[in-house]
This record gives sequence, structure tokens and C-alpha cells, in this order.
Amino acid sequence: MSGPYVRIAGWGKYLPQRVLTNSELEAMVDTSDEWIRSRSGIGERRIAAPGETASSMASEAALAALRVAGVQPEELDLIIVATATPDHVAMPSTASLLQHALGASRAGAFDLTAACSGFVYALVTGAQFVQTGLYRTVLVAAAEVYSRILDWQDRATCVLFGDAAGAVVLQATDRPGGLLASLLGSDGSGACQLYVPAGGSALPTSHQTVEQRQHFIRMKGREVFRFATTTVPEAVLRVLDAAHLAPEEVDLLIPHQANIRIIDAVTRRLGLREEAVFTNVDRYGNTSAASIPVALCEALEQGRLHPGANLVMVAFGGGLSWAAAAWKWH
Repeated sequence: MSGPYVRIAGWGKYLPQRVLTNSELEAMVDTSDEWIRSRSGIGERRIAAPGETASSMASEAALAALRVAGVQPEELDLIIVATATPDHVAMPSTASLLQHALGASRAGAFDLTAACSGFVYALVTGAQFVQTGLYRTVLVAAAEVYSRILDWQDRATCVLFGDAAGAVVLQATDRPGGLLASLLGSDGSGACQLYVPAGGSALPTSHQTVEQRQHFIRMKGREVFRFATTTVPEAVLRVLDAAHLAPEEVDLLIPHQANIRIIDAVTRRLGLREEAVFTNVDRYGNTSAASIPVALCEALEQGRLHPGANLVMVAFGGGLSWAAAAWKWH
């Protein structure tokens, strides 16, 4: 390739202190620990405190990533925030709020919305700015506060999601590696399988939309499950082919942490070793765009990535959207 390579120079995560267990949910909605675990693999999730927002959680994750990278906020050229739960629906962007909170006075900033696929979309986008030589240092953050858009009377959705944030610092390097190949996909015909009906220009907020609880997530679980178990392995195979890698050469797969049954189905379909697939969905639930960067941080904490390792990140979500990236770890 021409131009510089890109590396993940820093990483950080933030998880709210409040832990909501399945047993607590049993007292809130008609469900049980066995029902939740058997259908999703989730045992607990984190819930943001009243004063916490997407930007405040992203700030904590970003500061941790900057410390690891040894980068000062004023060195950042660009900030991208992936979120489906921004601080404000229309403006300002959560990225602008993060830019101000960090004191990143030189950086441009914008939000990217691709639901649960958001981090991989943002990672690939940020990498392009580095690989073209336009910028040298880019912060990519993902932050979600899904607890604010959950219908706590709907047992099909409220048991699945949690709140979290993660961030990485991308930097230019002359050393080969980094992003090897990527795939971004979308099928808008399935948009209403996972969406929030009201609050946008199509259905503005009104007394009626509030009364009808249309500002909460709605999901057709069976359809989303079928979509994920078909699309995710295909996306991985396509991105591996583009990177000239075989499935057995994958050192670590970090899939979107939505449902352990989906992850297990993908693992079997690809013929991957169990130890080559990272999961933490049991402890955090589905944290949407934040799930992959949080998992990446924990994989690094556990020593599961080493220089030269082949890493694949893959996600799916509302849109319907999907994204995959093959990465050579520096």
C-alpha cells in the first residue's frame, strides 16, 4: 500500500459501577435467570448512573486510551464517536462534547451512527484518514447508554442490553500491519427489525408517541437472530479472503457481544477454536457499539494479543448493518 500504515497505539474502556443482575430483573419484569441465560448467555449488565452520559463515559475511556498511547489531547487530529444514544438527538454531536471535555483543541469531531456495528465502521473510517496521510493521530470512541432507551416492561429487550464505553487511539506508522481488509454492509429493508420508532423527523416527539412508548427499542428477535447467524460468518469469510487469510490463521476473533448463541453459531460455522473467540457477554450484555472496544481492552489485559497476531472484529446491528475488519496487531 502507499502512504503510512495504521496501528492501534492506545486503548481504554469505561464501565458504570452499577451492576444489574438477572435476579434483580426477576423482580422487575416477567423473566428468570434461567430464561435469560439460556437465550442469551447474559448474567449481568452495567447501568449508567443518573449523571452519566455517552460523552462523559466516552471521556473516561478516551483518557485511558490516551494514557496507554502516550498521547496528549492536543495532539489529536480527529475524534470520531460511534453511538446510537448520543447526549443530544440533533445537536451538538457527542464527539464535539468529547473534544471539549478532553481539551483536544486541534481536533475535528463528528458522530457516526451504525448502531451495534458503529465501532467497526468508525475504526475503518478513522484508519482511512491515517492511511491516506491526511491525519496522523485519530481517536475512535464508542459509547452507549441503552438503559435510557429500553422499555423496562418489555422482557424481550430490557434483559439484553447494558451501558459501556470504549476507545482506541489510531496512529500512523511505517511498520507494516494494522488494517489489512475491511467490509461495511447494510440492508435497509430490515430496518424495522431493530429500531426506535419515534423521536426523529419521521415521527417527531409528541404526547402520543410518549404514551405509546415509541421512544424505546423494538426488536424482532427471531429475525435478527437469523440475520446475524447468516451474515456474520459470511462477513468474516469475505474479509479474511480480502486479507489473504484462512480461518485457521485467525489468532483472535472479537465478535459483537450480543448473544452467546449467535457467537457459538458463528464459531461453529467458521470452524474456529473456542480459545480463538473472545466473549464477555455474560458480564456486560449487549453494549452495542461499545462491545468490541471493551472486549478488545479485556483481551489485551488477558494477554490474548501479541505482535503479529491476526485479529478479526465483526459486528451486526440496526440498519440492518454489519461490518468486519481484519487487523495485523503491532
